[in-house]
Amino acid sequence: MSFTKITEQSSLYDNLEQKSVLEILTEINQEDQKVALAVQKTIPEIEKLVTGIVARMQRGGRLFYIGAGTSGRLGVLDASEIPPTFGMPDTYVIGLIAGGDVALRNPVEAAEDNLEKAWEELMAHKIDQNDVLVGIAASGTTPYVIGALRRAREKGILTAAICCNPDSPVAAEAEIRIEPIVGPEYVTGSTRMKAGTAQKMVLNMITTSTMIQLGRVKGNRMVNMQLTNQKLVDRGTRMIVDELGLSYEQAKNLLLLHGSVKNAINSYHSKKQ
Repeated sequence: MSFTKITEQSSLYDNLEQKSVLEILTEINQEDQKVALAVQKTIPEIEKLVTGIVARMQRGGRLFYIGAGTSGRLGVLDASEIPPTFGMPDTYVIGLIAGGDVALRNPVEAAEDNLEKAWEELMAHKIDQNDVLVGIAASGTTPYVIGALRRAREKGILTAAICCNPDSPVAAEAEIRIEPIVGPEYVTGSTRMKAGTAQKMVLNMITTSTMIQLGRVKGNRMVNMQLTNQKLVDRGTRMIVDELGLSYEQAKNLLLLHGSVKNAINSYHSKKQ
């Protein structure tokens, strides 16, 4: 099977250093507009993945992300936002990056080249057939991701790959292949740009739709969000005002007493019965 690294192909633009700021920004924006359309084409595969994640999470399973560099950072970012946004424990979506947490801020030399390291880290989390493993790799060649997907699939764990090159070695190891093909980067090979944007969009779609399916959203609102600052307390209070018709102060007191919008509303209704 042929494999073309589109992410490494030469930019459609040249002599960038000679352009004005306006020209650079306009051209980057033109390229970014291609990303959502590339992601749109992958929705059937994302649907398969989300269906599998929901079924396993309903049985107590977890979602693991693995990646290196930008891809790894995006996985860790998405995982870290699930508890505050949806009120889920941080044990349900777990992001692992080659080189560990230090790699979130600084590159760790050769960390992504270890074929066995990610699987060792997943074994430390006791990954099993109730879980789902998603490998993220813009290029589709990262050994850290390849090794873990291969071992996980051998163990009967549902696997998926998010890559921005078609028919990549990483995707070959996964049961579900999500391949938003965004084309060459504005700065040749800089996959933190369109490829990273595509990956972020896909991750948003995966976890948001999963959490909605698991009942962590009501209507269109984050009724399970953590109340970690005054902005979120105010948002939650206004949700309760809209839902129950209470005064702002009554709603805020109810929210702070019960710790979430969902619990506050459920408690109010139960007392009215």
